[in-house]
Amino acid sequence: MEQNVLIELHDVAKTFQTADGTSRMVLEDVDFELAEGEIVALLGRSGSGKSTLLRILAGLIPADKGSVRYRGQEIYEPVTNVAMVFQSFALFPWLTVQQNVELGLEAQGVPPEEREKRANEVLELIGLAGFGGALPRELSGGMRQRVGIARALVTGPDVLLMDEAFSALDVLTGETLRDDILELWEEDRIPTKGILIVSHNIEEAVMMADRIIILSSDPGRIRNEVKITLPRPRDIESPEVRKLIDEIYGLMTMRAIQHAAAGVPAAAAFSYRLPDTDIVQMEGVLDWVADAPFHGRADLPKLSEETELPDEKLFPAFDALGLLGLAQVEKGDLLLTPLGFRYAQAEQSERQEIFGKQLLANVPLAAHIRRTLEAEMTGAISETAFLNLLEENLKADEAERVLKVAIEWGRYGEVYEYDYHTGRLTLPANEEE
Repeated sequence: MEQNVLIELHDVAKTFQTADGTSRMVLEDVDFELAEGEIVALLGRSGSGKSTLLRILAGLIPADKGSVRYRGQEIYEPVTNVAMVFQSFALFPWLTVQQNVELGLEAQGVPPEEREKRANEVLELIGLAGFGGALPRELSGGMRQRVGIARALVTGPDVLLMDEAFSALDVLTGETLRDDILELWEEDRIPTKGILIVSHNIEEAVMMADRIIILSSDPGRIRNEVKITLPRPRDIESPEVRKLIDEIYGLMTMRAIQHAAAGVPAAAAFSYRLPDTDIVQMEGVLDWVADAPFHGRADLPKLSEETELPDEKLFPAFDALGLLGLAQVEKGDLLLTPLGFRYAQAEQSERQEIFGKQLLANVPLAAHIRRTLEAEMTGAISETAFLNLLEENLKADEAERVLKVAIEWGRYGEVYEYDYHTGRLTLPANEEE
């Protein structure tokens, strides 16, 4: 093993028990290294196991399989030289800023005088000099997160793990704090040798990282790796940075649509994990892209800015529009198809008609529900029958989510109806004999 490797994972897997007692694999076959002098960003959609991976690296939870090493030594418990910054600030409200920052040092048995000295130094470094006696409730969100970062830095960590550390802040505050951290890093004013960031913000990752790792979902696996050689600080409006942002958006929106292959049971197609998005979000994105200034082709980062929707909300909407043949992603842009343009310009009734036809043509589960209802003499079937079918390939909670999406989409497209009180699906009333 090379001397400059700080943390390495080999063949790591992690499984959790769901509420119904079944097992859900969150991570599988993860191989990863963090070297000295690196800032690495982890990106992935919901269910990719980003935060779980970070907690394994911190020694907070164990891996079920594989090896996790810090400087060549297996990690079985929290490591003194690895510190973590959480999204939710995680401050003790009854302790002062000074006391919150000193907690890690106190746990390490550092004498009070030394704790106070080191806490004062890091508070000044992070821009909180004079706030040591304040309580967390007296501080703004940005200042509270600075306290969380100071608490991590005061122990002099080799490795700093940041779990969406800026996502709870407004855009300007988050950018300022991010820039301050980068300045401390570039000027070697902190002893940290490597930083690993979990983020859902693509622009943030491109502005900070030397490498971006993209995880797939359910379970999380490393799907792509992008190395960034641009010097910091980076200009977010420069062509080089915009090109990188577009590239990452393109990779993040890649989707492998499942099709029923020859010899594969039909249930495999039914179990496709439908995007977790609703009609309002889909149509909202469609209308934005159809209108000025995009006129049918939208740069994804710009679309994110215009809609003020986070990437984790936009990506499922992109998936759904692509699945239904209304739009497609190409080189970091979202393009409306001719049918998508027609949909955007249509009246409500025509929208629903188009939606229903595309749903039946492209979503096997919806088509199966419709055919089953048509074949049933009563024209009504309990949702349990379809849940049982989905659970042959999906965990119970995921099967329930997928069916819920299929029901919502089918009702909107007037493909079938659903009674929440009885849990029964029926053919639309105007089609019943």
